[in-house]
Amino acid sequence: MTAVADMQAQLEELRALRAQGVRKARFGDDETEFRSDAELASAIADLERRIAAETAPRSRMIYPRVSKGY
Repeated sequence: MTAVADMQAQLEELRALRAQGVRKARFGDDETEFRSDAELASAIADLERRIAAETAPRSRMIYPRVSKGY
């Protein structure tokens, strides 16, 4: 669950950077500079998709085995 928490923290930071109009982000030792607002928006959308995939409930398919009793 820490990976999801890390992604949520990055998402909040990217949203704050976009709201301020800043294009450079630092996550730990890594620094990223986005070329445009569209690239920053794409990074935000990617993080949102990854968080949704991690937190979505997993569905299981159950196949019943039946017989006529012969």
